[in-house]
Amino acid sequence: MKNETGTTPKFKMKTSVHSEPALNELFFDGIRDLYWAENHLLKTLPKMIKAASSAALSKAIENHLKETEGHVARLETIFDIMGKEPIAKKCDAMEGLAKEGEEIIESTEAGTATRDVGIILASQKVEHYEIASYGGLLQLAATLGLTEVATLLEQTLEEEKAADLILTEVAEEGVNYQASEES
Repeated sequence: MKNETGTTPKFKMKTSVHSEPALNELFFDGIRDLYWAENHLLKTLPKMIKAASSAALSKAIENHLKETEGHVARLETIFDIMGKEPIAKKCDAMEGLAKEGEEIIESTEAGTATRDVGIILASQKVEHYEIASYGGLLQLAATLGLTEVATLLEQTLEEEKAADLILTEVAEEGVNYQASEES
């Protein structure tokens, strides 16, 4: 197969007896990426809590902050299971999503439901990124026969899905309507 981009594939099949197959490398790269993303959220979520005016939204984000601490611990367990050091790889996607959330806070008036709607939108983008990432890595873990790792990834995936649903409920149960009434 001709490489039309002119770049060398990052994850290519190797012939060395001591090298890891490309799929294992791709999987581990995804774990390192999520490790960075979750640790970045530990710094970002407190800013969102402080900026939210809805008690329900603040509580939802506070609960997810606690869950995120557990997500980091699970990823560290995965590193341990795989015999790897817990080293993060910068996640450009999460960095961009976090910046977008900060821009929403900066561009909306404090104490408004409109800001809360923006925080919910930004938070759901983060959740959807995490759902896609954990879901894909869960499938790879299953394919690679990493049953214990797959179980840990599935626990986090379910928590991310639940957090997304809670954010939807907060929006639907009043914040969106309140924002529509603001002038």
